[in-house]
Amino acid sequence: MPDNSLSRRSLLRHLTGAGAVLLGVAACSDSGGGDTSSGPTPTTPRGSASGSPSGVRFGAEWDGHTRTFMSWPASTGIWGSELPGVRQDIARVARAVAAHEAVVVLARPDQVGAARQACGNDVEVVPIGVDDLWARDTVSVFVERDGKVSGVDFNFNGWGDKQQHANDAKVAGAVLTRYGLPRDRTWLVAEGGSFETDGRGTLMVTESSVVNANRNPGKSRQEIEDELKRVLGVTTVIWFAGVRGEDITDAHVDSLARFAASGAVLLDKAFPGMPADSWSRAADQARSVLSKATDARGKAIEIVELPQPDPDLMTGTGKDFVSTYANFYVANGAVFMPKFGDAKADDRARQILRDHFPGREIVPVQIDFIASGGGGIHCSTHDQPGPAAP
Repeated sequence: MPDNSLSRRSLLRHLTGAGAVLLGVAACSDSGGGDTSSGPTPTTPRGSASGSPSGVRFGAEWDGHTRTFMSWPASTGIWGSELPGVRQDIARVARAVAAHEAVVVLARPDQVGAARQACGNDVEVVPIGVDDLWARDTVSVFVERDGKVSGVDFNFNGWGDKQQHANDAKVAGAVLTRYGLPRDRTWLVAEGGSFETDGRGTLMVTESSVVNANRNPGKSRQEIEDELKRVLGVTTVIWFAGVRGEDITDAHVDSLARFAASGAVLLDKAFPGMPADSWSRAADQARSVLSKATDARGKAIEIVELPQPDPDLMTGTGKDFVSTYANFYVANGAVFMPKFGDAKADDRARQILRDHFPGREIVPVQIDFIASGGGGIHCSTHDQPGPAAP
């Protein structure tokens, strides 16, 4: 990795004045558990609703979890003087989630003690080398086959070699090895935040983040879609244009549009009166696509707007600040949403989430340092499916 690699924080500064490209409308050696690179066994997993001929099921986030994985931010080279603050945010999220399900924080061996002290006794900290906190993208994407969980390793490459990732590139395999889970291999380079599922065979993806020469050079959208269907067991892929080059992820879908347990899609909406930009145009394009789309069951999709807070009332600052409520995380019995400091907007988002995740506690968490680095609660968490603890 070159020494001048860009962090989430520095990328936008690097691109200032260059502009972003909004895409057009769009209808390794193995380690870890058993390798299934030859393709999944054609059996139907217990509880599958995907209808996938491969027998693989990529479950919804609101299904039961065995645990949540997180990562302890390791480097001042990435975060600079904000490293202590972002560690406080990670510890705050870990403690909040641990009140509802098991939480495992991955930390460099020499940082395990500090992470344990910050996160408390209810959070397990394990020594696995990491570079940054974005577990959503570095931990393998878990699927079920014949009722058994395995992890798809999507070959994390630092969002197209934009950030140092010597350790993070190995996280997927290291976690699967530690927990004795099979490792599914694919040629596809992608991150967990770049796609979103309803658990019933439908996938939403931003084209900008995967049909991109910095991840998958020479691969067409159809080739990528076919591989997503093979490894995730989905049958319907809904493509959004996204935004190329304006943030380090090339516009992951988990900050734009999310499925809800009610069957709706919660769509990010810019604060009224803000100048139109690439992000608001991406949301408009996603709305247009969703208004014409059907899910894997052939049903029309209900679109519910999730309005952003007033920038003048937010407690967090910085031009890289991510102020979308769409980057929430669903855990056993709870939904964790960012608390931005605009009381009216925070309360409105909380009510929208309560309406669409009935029976779950909606927990606001302040994450100003994580958001200033270009991410959110969903970006920093990764669910392993399994039965919820009684």
